[in-house]
Amino acid sequence: MAAGGRASGRPAKKKGPAKGTGGQNRRSLEGRGATPPAEMRHWYKDKARAERVAREERGGTRRAAPARQQRRSEDAPDYVGGRNPVLEALQAGVPASALYVAQRIDNDDRVRDSIKIAAERGIALLEVTRDKLDRLTEGGVHQGIALQIPAYDYAHPSELIDLAHDTAETPLIVALDSVTDPRNLGAIARSATAFGAHGLLIPSRRSAGVTGGAWKTSAGTLASLRVARAANLTAALREYRESGIFIIGLDGAGETDIGDVDLLTEPLVVVVGSEGKGLSRLVREQCDVVARIPMQAAAESLNAGVAAGVALYEVARHRRR
Repeated sequence: MAAGGRASGRPAKKKGPAKGTGGQNRRSLEGRGATPPAEMRHWYKDKARAERVAREERGGTRRAAPARQQRRSEDAPDYVGGRNPVLEALQAGVPASALYVAQRIDNDDRVRDSIKIAAERGIALLEVTRDKLDRLTEGGVHQGIALQIPAYDYAHPSELIDLAHDTAETPLIVALDSVTDPRNLGAIARSATAFGAHGLLIPSRRSAGVTGGAWKTSAGTLASLRVARAANLTAALREYRESGIFIIGLDGAGETDIGDVDLLTEPLVVVVGSEGKGLSRLVREQCDVVARIPMQAAAESLNAGVAAGVALYEVARHRRR
């Protein structure tokens, strides 16, 4: 007997796979299948997120953020970008809290005048990168300069009537029914100011508000024209009627030409409907007259800003007689 208790002529049995298998059994030699695509790997989402953040920091292509655009906080400031719009807003006395100027900007008279007016009004002057301006203006054209304006302080609908009474003038108010483009709001504000309106009335939902885009298109006229906001436009129009003000709605399907309406010299609210849909049913029911702007048959319908300008011109023309 050997010392280990085994017979000296019998080989010891080895554990593990037999020779020739390479240390692996047949099942383990089978392949694991095709390599999974990148989007199925556990690290893909983290890597994609990191690359997106890096692009945003470099000022590259950014993914749209619809939630921010649609649900901007009412207390959040807004921005007017562009050399002409910024200068016009400052000259018109638009309330502003800061003027942002790009580093190493190519100065011209508009930039110098904007900086001078901002300094005279005590508006903070901040030098920032162009990437910062891109983010503040949400990708808009800023030309190296942007003006920060605080959230607009809307009036109550009844205040617009008080403004007309304070000036001993016949009330003229422009109401917007589901006008969602802030540029149209700004254009209507310009026409309303030019033709003597005492204010704009907008609904609090499904409507453009006084944002940077509206300020830009209004060329500063929103600084002298009050904008009221109603939780329910139909109810506000009903209260106007009960106080003795007539309601005229603008709609391509109206039964009377705007120049032939015999109420234009009376206390008046002119309601401008949205493009495409026109006046909503409930608003139409509150109108004393639904008027149209006569056009040649081949002409397309006018947008809200142009339609408001034509109607307000007719009102002003009749009141001058």
